[in-house]
Amino acid sequence: MAVKIEKKIKGYSVVTPEDKAKEASKAAAPLSVVADLPTADVIQMHERIERPEMLVGSTYKIKSPLFEHALYVTINDIVLNAGTEHELRRPFEIFINSKNMDHFQWIVALTRIMSAVFRKGGDVTFLVDEMKAVFDPKGGYWKPGGVYMPSLVAELGSIVEDHLKSIGLMHDPDMSDAQRALIAEKRAAYAQLSKKNSDVTGNAAGDLFPEPRTSDTPRSEDVEITGEGVAFPPSATMCHKCSAKAVVIMDGCATCLNCGYSKCG
Repeated sequence: MAVKIEKKIKGYSVVTPEDKAKEASKAAAPLSVVADLPTADVIQMHERIERPEMLVGSTYKIKSPLFEHALYVTINDIVLNAGTEHELRRPFEIFINSKNMDHFQWIVALTRIMSAVFRKGGDVTFLVDEMKAVFDPKGGYWKPGGVYMPSLVAELGSIVEDHLKSIGLMHDPDMSDAQRALIAEKRAAYAQLSKKNSDVTGNAAGDLFPEPRTSDTPRSEDVEITGEGVAFPPSATMCHKCSAKAVVIMDGCATCLNCGYSKCG
């Protein structure tokens, strides 16, 4: 096939097979340099990893009013890439033990399925949301500290969440400075109202016609430490946002003293 050259020829050279070999060696040089670089053999969690002879883990206790005996949940973890900068601790298996044998079948099935999901690897945090969304048709119960649990499976999900947070696989959402300041302001205002009402009640103890107390003013006996050291009033109701029993009436508006949620905005 003839090629017509329209421009003026200024020079030419003959390409020999040796020149082609040199060009090929130059193109392959960067690839060989990359191949010679040290590579980090990082092991990720997958189902083909064999169980070591010893695993580290934690045991959690569940004392539910639905059972006479307590449940003990043990979650064992495997340490990947131990001693390196890529060291990871991932859940490997879960066991539930109790003297109560009424629900033995579904407990064994649940632990085996969860252990299989842990060993599969990947993002296993979805188990927390799935389990915490399970509701008991007979109704849930309150944990010490004013936290509502819709079912026993939901409390198991809460335990898995706490364990994943302890090993760094999950993290609590960080509150903004404005939200922290709002919660501190609400708690301080509620404590001030309680103290003021306590003083008024004490001074008017001998009056024949004491002034009636409004419904949104907290009583002095309401401000007590409830549950496991959580300073929420016993008269507080459940917050639909954080599921804590910390909603009180302030200035005619329902306000959560735990997360700052308010129906009035």
